Amino acid sequence: MKIHVNDNVMVISGKDKGKKGLVMRLSDKSGKVVVEKVNIRTKHIKKSQGQAGQKIRFEAPVSASNVMVICPNCSKVTRVAQLILKTGKKQRVCKKCNQTLDKPFERKRTKKR
Repeated sequence: MKIHVNDNVMVISGKDKGKKGLVMRLSDKSGKVVVEKVNIRTKHIKKSQGQAGQKIRFEAPVSASNVMVICPNCSKVTRVAQLILKTGKKQRVCKKCNQTLDKPFERKRTKKR
C-alpha cells in the first residue's frame, strides 16, 4: 500500500468527500485506512448493573482507494510513485512535483508471536 501512517490525506469519494486528516491505522489485508475525524460512527452501549448507557463516537475504516495523499511540498492531492534507490530501498515520490514524500526507512524486524 502506498499510504503510510501519519500521512496527510484527503477523502476523494463517499459521504466525507473533501475532508482532510491524518492516517491513524492501516489494514493491509482489507485495504482500509482509519483517518482522523473522518467517517465518524456512533456505537450505543447498553446500560449494565454498574454503568449507565452511553454513546461512543469512533472513526470507522475507509477504503484506501477512496483517499489520496496530500504532498507536503506542493500541498496538492497527488498520486504516489515509488523510486528504487541504488541501495535497493524504496522511496515514495510525488507524481506532480517529483519531490520525495518521506525519508527512506528500514523496517524493524520483529519476532512473530
